Amino acid sequence: MTPLEHKKNILRRARRVVIKIGSQILSSNEGIEESRLRGLVRELGQLHERKKEVVVVSSGAVAAGMTRLGRKQRPKTIPEKQALAAVGQIKLMALYERHFSKFDKSVAQLLLTHEDLANRQRYINAKHTFEMLIESSIIPIVNENDTVAVEEMKFGDNDHLSALVATLLGADLLVILSDVQGVFDRDPRIHDDAQLIPLIDDMKDIKRRIVGETRSLFGTGGIATKIAAAEEASAGGIPTIITSGLESGAIEKVFDAEIEVGTLILPDANHLTQRKHWIAYNLKPAGDVIVDAGAHDALARQGKSLLPSGLKEIRGTFGVGECVRCLDLQGREFARGLVNYSALELNQIKGLHTSRIEKVLGYKGCDEIIHRDDLVVL
Repeated sequence: MTPLEHKKNILRRARRVVIKIGSQILSSNEGIEESRLRGLVRELGQLHERKKEVVVVSSGAVAAGMTRLGRKQRPKTIPEKQALAAVGQIKLMALYERHFSKFDKSVAQLLLTHEDLANRQRYINAKHTFEMLIESSIIPIVNENDTVAVEEMKFGDNDHLSALVATLLGADLLVILSDVQGVFDRDPRIHDDAQLIPLIDDMKDIKRRIVGETRSLFGTGGIATKIAAAEEASAGGIPTIITSGLESGAIEKVFDAEIEVGTLILPDANHLTQRKHWIAYNLKPAGDVIVDAGAHDALARQGKSLLPSGLKEIRGTFGVGECVRCLDLQGREFARGLVNYSALELNQIKGLHTSRIEKVLGYKGCDEIIHRDDLVVL
């Protein structure tokens, strides 16, 4: 099947769409490119008129704050970035509200931190908020909450955030508007012979082929982060299109079934459930468990749970219910999951048969260190 045929099939089913607009699309050295934003809003409004459920993930707050305060260099510290984002976010949302209102569209601002989507209850609460806004025909505009985020709470870039929002909402399509035409086999700004890759159906293969990583003045991530976001979406069963947002009519072309545009990344046929995707991509591991060859095979190939007999080493300090990485004897991560015992307890029962857990600890909550329902093989 050709890339265009794949695209037609996806668009035929795509009702709920998440569109990520990068800061390099909206910003220049002179500040927010209002004419470009106005054009994107017009296209988004038209898409909404076609009964698409549109969610926008928009960068640009820090860039807007930089130019508003006369800064020429990107901030290096979290407090500087927070201050600039606080100034710039007001301007950015005011522009969105003003231009969407011209098309009789209402918008809502949602500012998220990593902790909002790593905490299961807050994750569900965020989902309910999104659903209510969409049901009310309001277009949510999402950004990372830079004004309160600290290093351990940051998504890292809005590419990752867009993938998390897409999987949170069970979107039918993720669109990432970049400053390049799509995914190339090497950086097209450096290599004149770089070739556009129109279709990706094997993420492992493409990551081996990609050479280099591009970055822009205002954007946190380059093409590598966009590929990583597409991989996250793919693992959740969501296709992604990466294309340039600098050209007029970019969104129209994405949703025109007769036009081949950018790079289409197909979803994983054996995609994760939403809960397992949350474990794999929303949670930050609190430690590591190193397992022996037998346990590695049981987890990775047989779909079994992790038992204490397979444990070789525990790293880090973590409590019951926290996320840990599962490493093989060579130190390579192959899975992650939620533990039923703390690091202190695991150090006491590692290598033991399950029948000895109660004797050593004085109690036994369960046989499994990580139950297969709480385990994600990567």
